[in-house]
Amino acid sequence: MFDKILIANRGEIACRVIRTARQLGITTVAVFSEADAQSLHVSLADEAILVGAAPALESYLVAERILQAALKCGADAIHPGYGFLSENARFAADCAAAGIVFIGPPVAAIEAMGSKSAAKQIMSAAGVPLVPGYHEEDQSPQRLKLAADSVGYPLLIKASAGGGGKGMRVVCSPDEFEAALQGAKRESASAFGDDRMLLEKYLQQPRHVEIQVFADTHGNCVHLFERDCSIQRRHQKVVEEAPAPGLSEELRSSMGAAAIAAARTIGYVGAGTVEFLLDTDGSFYFMEMNTRLQVEHPVTEMITGQDLVEWQLRVAAGEPLPCRQEELAISGHAIEVRVYAEDPVKDFLPSTGTLRHLRQPQENAHVRVDTGVRQGDEVSMHYDPMIAKLIVWDHDRTRTVRRLQQALADFQVIGVTANISFLAAVAASPAFAAAELDTGFIERHRADLFPETEAASDRILALACLDVLLSRSREAAEAARASSDPFAPWHGTDGWRLNSDNFHRLDFFDNGEPVQVTVHFRRNGYLMELPGGSLQVGGSIDADGYLCADLGGNRCRATVVRHGQDLTILCDGHSHLLTIDDPSLFETEQEEAGGRLTAPMPSTIVAVMVAAGDSVERGAPLMILEAMKMEHTIMAPTAGIVAKLHFAVGDMVSEGEELLSFEVEEDV
Repeated sequence: MFDKILIANRGEIACRVIRTARQLGITTVAVFSEADAQSLHVSLADEAILVGAAPALESYLVAERILQAALKCGADAIHPGYGFLSENARFAADCAAAGIVFIGPPVAAIEAMGSKSAAKQIMSAAGVPLVPGYHEEDQSPQRLKLAADSVGYPLLIKASAGGGGKGMRVVCSPDEFEAALQGAKRESASAFGDDRMLLEKYLQQPRHVEIQVFADTHGNCVHLFERDCSIQRRHQKVVEEAPAPGLSEELRSSMGAAAIAAARTIGYVGAGTVEFLLDTDGSFYFMEMNTRLQVEHPVTEMITGQDLVEWQLRVAAGEPLPCRQEELAISGHAIEVRVYAEDPVKDFLPSTGTLRHLRQPQENAHVRVDTGVRQGDEVSMHYDPMIAKLIVWDHDRTRTVRRLQQALADFQVIGVTANISFLAAVAASPAFAAAELDTGFIERHRADLFPETEAASDRILALACLDVLLSRSREAAEAARASSDPFAPWHGTDGWRLNSDNFHRLDFFDNGEPVQVTVHFRRNGYLMELPGGSLQVGGSIDADGYLCADLGGNRCRATVVRHGQDLTILCDGHSHLLTIDDPSLFETEQEEAGGRLTAPMPSTIVAVMVAAGDSVERGAPLMILEAMKMEHTIMAPTAGIVAKLHFAVGDMVSEGEELLSFEVEEDV
């Protein structure tokens, strides 16, 4: 076994590898960018080495610096995690040349599966079924268009060297093809340095089912069953579970055998995932093979009781697989959801900012949280916006779904927009409970998963008022203790008035609408006049910061986090933002006629489709921005004229910066 390994990655996966390495007595070395100097994976590792500036292209993706760091610290091996250099054949070859073990598959296997088109040709020769499509070398736009028309629509354009939904577009008609191709090529070139494309017939309602395979250098190869990863946004997984619901033992066996055949065909060693599309008639088609550990590997660990990172380390050290196929069995059911800093309502646009408040569910035999961040850390534009992976397990799927609902209710994030409410909506969906899964799940259930924003309920308003009043009482008590006259009436917060009922009014803004609550002070708490009627309220703030409230005899626990005048109330898995009324904070200026089109987040300009003086129609694309490896198109809000461009291709912009001046046409 190795004495020391370097982890060529960051965040959650780096922390995950460190945890297993420590259990095996292996010294760990982290690498970090300037932006990650205070990150969690750096603090957990035994050693840490700076490898460059914040952008990944100047740090984590600079193979020479990673290798130099490994040589400098005397590491026996490099674990690449997933993403970054994990599927880079040249990096794996350079490690071997330097005498350092690459904890991953052989170079030839990475190369064989590195091109999706080449991989499909290999799998076809091995007898693994393929989706009809185009996987040839001729990448001219004319040839691709002819192939697309031949395959038929709807059609899927995919980056040959890609993964994670990058460089992928669905094309529904011939006239959409050219623009979709250019966007996919541009995104693929940015993410992978390779703009080659392949085309596939787009299946209407498939499931995404993948098989975890493992092979060693002694000729052994097993599969550790399957995962269903059908619930996706932007072709990127957000919910994964194992085993896949509804699979017969015959189908599970057939898919497992096909995955092992795929691995053996390319002489595979280590952890890999063979991904299939499963059609409604039970037919399955090879999609791609990921020559690395997958983000969703914890659900496989939960149902098999195996540590896949430990398997990786043992196999890379030359040991045989820890188990034979007949020794592996499925126990219970596991579901993983990815908690992202993103806004589902805004097409899952990534969110940046500081994690002002982060409270995760308590881990136990049923609940696991894999994360690479802590409260106070920044979610920046430079890296993937994942906050954590929440994994739950129980003896059957029904109980596991209930575990997921409760764990999501206990997950609290403030400081960035997070997708927790969306995940909770998925978990509560009757279709999810019934395991009606396919890759179109989110779009099909959009109305249920993206409900209209509702006004603050009486319950939320009461909790906000209670927190304000209790906080004021605590502050007054502290001031009294520090005072020379702690019993002076000026320290009182009971609303006492001479010859009058003791009451106080609290004013809030809720989504811009004013809301007023009148609070009457009583010996046993407060009587609150809320929009829906009067309510007797009492409670306290416990040592952990939870608001323990009694609302008319109904007891609940909530968290209220204040930032300036904003109060975020988190209760029952949902959050609501209220602003304490302060007129000085709400002075606005009447904007001049015309429009300000601003950057929704820190990003880079990758395309400009207009020039100053151009007349455009409503919805016309004006600019394309890229952030966190995703593209976002700025469109004309109405018909108008582009007055001035403030940025060009390649420029970096900050959130809120005006991208261009736009004048609304007078007759609109």
